[in-house]
Amino acid sequence: MNGTTERITLHSDILEHTFELYVYLPAHYNPLYTYHLALTQDGRDYFRLGKIAEHIETAMDEGARQTIVVGVPYPSVRQRREWYHPKSEKSEDYLAFIVKELLPFLDKTYQTWNLSHGRTLLGDSLAGTVSLRAALRYPNTFSRVVMHSPYSDDNIAAEVDNAENTGHFDIYHTIGLEEHTVKTTNGTYEDFLEPNRKLAEALEKKGARYCYKELEGGHFWKVWEADMLPALRFMYDITPPS
Repeated sequence: MNGTTERITLHSDILEHTFELYVYLPAHYNPLYTYHLALTQDGRDYFRLGKIAEHIETAMDEGARQTIVVGVPYPSVRQRREWYHPKSEKSEDYLAFIVKELLPFLDKTYQTWNLSHGRTLLGDSLAGTVSLRAALRYPNTFSRVVMHSPYSDDNIAAEVDNAENTGHFDIYHTIGLEEHTVKTTNGTYEDFLEPNRKLAEALEKKGARYCYKELEGGHFWKVWEADMLPALRFMYDITPPS
């Protein structure tokens, strides 16, 4: 890997929590230049299991814009569910944290594009759900979303139906064909496959640049990591080398 990784600290007053953010900076990073921003929830997992730094370097070698990747880690499985799950009261606080604290902090710390198209939100499972909801809620702030196997239900599909100003979005969305029975973080088993198919129907109507895939496999990082580079190629409109 030619770029560098670092850890930076951000305290959130909204969430009453101090984050140690994971940050990837491209090779020859120069604060005088302006960079795209890729923002991942489940940030530790994206760096360690999803190998996002390696995959973004490959994408940049193939023509993607120079991009800074930031990973937001969760402190515990319980806290993750409280922040990310759409039925949790804390989920609204987490959305506010992303827009009112995290993004301003990153824009102050690094030179990034102050445009919705210069920011990509990435997430797996519930992290994909919160990424989508952030873009739907703040379409002038975020317009690019990558979500692998997001949690979805009728309320999420309704949020998509009711969302405005999504025609300029780029959305990459996958679900595994074996995700008809997924063990959730609260110990229950839920069908992710059919709700994601319904979510895909809702998203296809929004006029966005949208890619939906049903992948072989289940609700695992092995599946998502293998699809990380195709997701980035779609997001940055890159034709794979022959």
